[in-house]
Formats: sequence, C-alpha cells, structure tokens
Amino acid sequence: MQCDAIVDALFGTGLTRVVDGTYREVIHLINQSKKPVFSIDIPSGISGNSGQIMGEAVKSDYTVTFGLPKRGNMLYPGFEHCGKLYVTHISFPPSLYNNDSLKVEMNQPVELPGRDKKRHKGTFGDVLFIAGASSYLGAPYFSALSFLKAGGGYSRLASPSSITPFVANKGSEIVFIPQEETLSVSIALKNKQRLLEISEQVDMVVMGPGLSLNEETQELVRQLTPDIRKPLLIDGDGITAISEDIKLIKEQQNPTILTPHPAEMARIAQISTNDVLANGISLVQKKAKSLNAYIVLKGAHSLIGYPDKKVFVNMSGNSGMATAGSGDVLTGTIAPMYGLGLCLEDAVRTGVFLHGFSGDLAAAEKGEDGITAQDILDYLPFALKQYREEYDEVVWHFYKSLYIV
Repeated sequence: MQCDAIVDALFGTGLTRVVDGTYREVIHLINQSKKPVFSIDIPSGISGNSGQIMGEAVKSDYTVTFGLPKRGNMLYPGFEHCGKLYVTHISFPPSLYNNDSLKVEMNQPVELPGRDKKRHKGTFGDVLFIAGASSYLGAPYFSALSFLKAGGGYSRLASPSSITPFVANKGSEIVFIPQEETLSVSIALKNKQRLLEISEQVDMVVMGPGLSLNEETQELVRQLTPDIRKPLLIDGDGITAISEDIKLIKEQQNPTILTPHPAEMARIAQISTNDVLANGISLVQKKAKSLNAYIVLKGAHSLIGYPDKKVFVNMSGNSGMATAGSGDVLTGTIAPMYGLGLCLEDAVRTGVFLHGFSGDLAAAEKGEDGITAQDILDYLPFALKQYREEYDEVVWHFYKSLYIV
C-alpha cells in the first residue's frame, strides 16, 4: 500500500451482520498492511453492543470514539482491537454524558475508609464461608484466606470435618467449624440449623466454593439460601444449586451477590453460553433487576450488575488469571470490602477491581504465564497497600484505558 497510515471508517457502531464479500477482503488487507491504523468510533467488524467479532475485524492501533465509549470498545474481544482508545465529546453537552440515566460505565472504585487503630478483628469484618468437599481442598482455602489477605478480620470456614485438617495445614489463621459430612465427603444437610445459628453471628455469608455437586449438599444450599438473614454471596457449586430454583434468591431478605462465570450464568438464565458471551451487559442488567441481586459475570473485563440495572465494566486483571482457584480468591476479596466499611454496592465493585489489580501486580513481577491463584492471593496485601497509598495513581493512571480528547 502506497500510504503512511490507514483510516478505517468502513462501518459504524450499528453493525449487526457478519462481514463478508469485498468488505471482508478489505479488512483482511488492512490487517496485513503493517501500516498504522486509525479507526473511527470502533474498528470495522466489531459489534458496538457486544464487542464480538462479526466474521472479520480491523486490528487498529488507535481508535477515536465520539460522545462516549461504546460497549464494544470496552468489552473483549473488541477492546483489544481498539489499540489506544480515545474519546472526544465533540459537541455532546456535559448534561448528556454525565447523565445519571446512563447505566453502563467503567469500574472506577471508591477510596477505602481508613483503618481505625482502636478497632479489633471482629470490626474489620466477620464472615462465614460454607465451602469445600473431598475433591476441592483449594476452594475453601483460597476463599477463606483471601478474605484475611484483603483486609478482613475474622474468617470462619465451615467445611467437611475430614478435610478440615488438610486446609488448616495451609491456612492456620482461619477459624474452622468442622461439619458432619455425606458419604462422598461433602457438607451434610443435617448441618443446616447449626449453620443458620452461626450465620446470625457474622456480617456476611459466602456459600458455594468447592461444595461439590452432591445432591444432598446441593439441597442444603437451596434450603439455606432463603433462611440466611445476612448479606449472602453465592459462588461456584452454590450457583449450580440455586439455578435449579432461582426464585429462592428473591426470597432472601438481605442483599445477595452472585459471582457466575459464563457457563454458570447460562444455567441461571437457561440459555447457551454463547448467548451469554454475545449479550453479557443486557443479560446482567435483566437478571440483576429481576432477582434483586448483585451479579458479577466473571471473565475478561468482568461485568458488575446492580439491581437498578447499572453495570460497571471492570478493567483490571489479565489472561494469566484464567486459572483454577482465581474465582475463589475473588469471593474472598469482595467480602472484606464490606467489612472495612464500604456499602455493599461499593464493596462488590471495589473487590472485583482489587482482585484484578492483585493479578496485574503478580503478572508484572512474574509474567502472565504460570500465574496461580496462590500468586493472586499472595499479592493481595501489596495491592491493598498500593490502593490505599496511591489511589489516584492506581485508578487514574495504571488503568487509564481511554483518553479524553
């Protein structure tokens, strides 16, 4: 090509069909040109609503979008096709782009309250984790210990009695509540009343990491869900259990947080995983509102949905965090944000951000290949320290994913 650069303006943000024919050939030539590419609004071939590639898409070096960033600019894989992303408000009035009616924005979390030196461990958050089974020793450990690593004060773990010594060998700071177990070494239904009594003593309950798919344990989750009278976070196998009777979430008298990955979200919504990936924001809005719950749809640029249909796109994190146990660390990172004094809605999005930030610190030191959940957990204290001491630097510079022109 006899040019210094290419300006890509083949399609607008309303593309709804698969790119084919001459347009596909042109996009292919652009990507093969090795020239700097500037895209207008969004790289051609990217869906403005979902960020999905519509057959073939331009891989841009720079994208200038108008008014506000589009959903497809922020969601993968569209985000990585944008290159450096700039937004210009052009003639948009501030009343339009600062309007409270806008329901989708990037997750820029709030500052944490200071730690009162006169407080004791119980006042920095007291959380009950109901987690673990014979084949899942990591999940209870990662969730319960990450709570402490992220600033929480008192971490109680209810897990099957025979696995408790193995978890305690690694996480001796956790307070253990051994539970009677099923034949397959999962938490038995007969523990229900005792668990409800303990739940009355704590600030929040986390239920689901590594619980197993044992039917008796799944039934325990379904019976506990409407009866727990504290904020409840349900993850992993707990989500599988309540997916069979999702209306139980509506019976919860206190706020509920669900942290599904796409396949678990598909079970909640009774649709395919591909449909979840293609319609993430609208689906999270719909389900968070209908269930009156907070939903964290985990993935690259996780989505945090509120019951009022507001959705935050989280920009922290990296591909190295796609590893077993990472989601368990996430549950344990959300819970202490509430114990540290944030309201629940701020605690959810701050916990998601901090989890990703810890993974990014680990990647900066070790590279993305080979990061484990243990690495994410180990970096949490440092992430929290930087977050507190260099808040502006972390939020506005480290994660400055778009530039205002």
